[in-house]
Amino acid sequence: MRISELVRISALAAVCLGSVAGSTVGAFAFDEKVFDDKTGNVKPQSSPWAVFQFGFSAYKNGHKDQAVEAYKYAAENGQIGATWKLARMYAEGDGVARDDYEAYKFFSEIANQDVEVGSPEESYISDALMALGDYSRKGIAGTAVKPNPGLAQEYYMRAAANYRNPNAQFEMGKIFLNGEGVKASAKQAARWLQLAAEKGHAGAQATLGNLLFQSGKVVRGLAMMTAALDRAAPGDQPWIRNMQEEAFALAGEDDRRTAISLAGDLLTRGSAD
Repeated sequence: MRISELVRISALAAVCLGSVAGSTVGAFAFDEKVFDDKTGNVKPQSSPWAVFQFGFSAYKNGHKDQAVEAYKYAAENGQIGATWKLARMYAEGDGVARDDYEAYKFFSEIANQDVEVGSPEESYISDALMALGDYSRKGIAGTAVKPNPGLAQEYYMRAAANYRNPNAQFEMGKIFLNGEGVKASAKQAARWLQLAAEKGHAGAQATLGNLLFQSGKVVRGLAMMTAALDRAAPGDQPWIRNMQEEAFALAGEDDRRTAISLAGDLLTRGSAD
C-alpha cells in the first residue's frame, strides 16, 4: 500500500530478524526438535518460540508448507508474530491459497491482544488494525464481513491515533477530506495528512500538497506534489502524476520553476516540512 507499504513490511520483518539474529544456528536447526519426520506435524510440547524461529527459517528458505504448520502451532500458543505472519500469508496468497476471511480472523485475533503502546509488538497490532479497516470498508464477498464504513473508520482511528500508523493517518485524512461518514473538514484532513506526510507517506504528501495548492499556496503545494511523485511506489504514481500535472498546467511559469527547485530541496532533506 503506497510508499509506506514497503517500510511497514521491512519494519515488521526486522522484528523477527532481530529476535532470531542472536542465534548462530543455521536454517532448519530446529527441525529435529520441533517436527516429527513421520507425521510432518509439530511435536507436542515443543517450545512455541523455538517453533516460531523454525517457521521463520523455513519461510526464508522456501519451505512455506512447513512454515505454515510452525506458525499455526506458535500462534495457538501465544506467539503474536506467528499470528501476524499467518494473516499476511493468507491475505496475499503467499505459500497458501488466498483466503481473505481466514486472514481477517487472524488479524482480528491480533487486534484483540492486550499490547501496550510502545511495546515491541505494537507494529503487529497497528498493521492488523489497518488491514481490518480495509476489509471492513469493502467487505469480504461470501462471508459475514459486510461493508461497514463506520467500523472501518474505528479501526483506522485506533491505528492512526494510538499507534501512529501513517497508512491509517492517510486514510483518516481522506475520510475528513471527502466527508465519508463525518462532516467534511479540510482542517482535520490536513492535520492527519500532515502526520502521515512527516513519516514519508507519498500519498499523504501529494494530497496535502494539493490542498495547499487549492488554498492558494501554489509553489509550496506544487513542490510537495512533485517531490511525492518522485518518492511514490509504482502503484501510486499514476494518480499522483495526474494530480501534479493538473496543478502544473494551472501554475504560472515562474511558480513552476520555483516549485521544481523547492521539490529538489525537499527530496534532498527527505522531509515534507
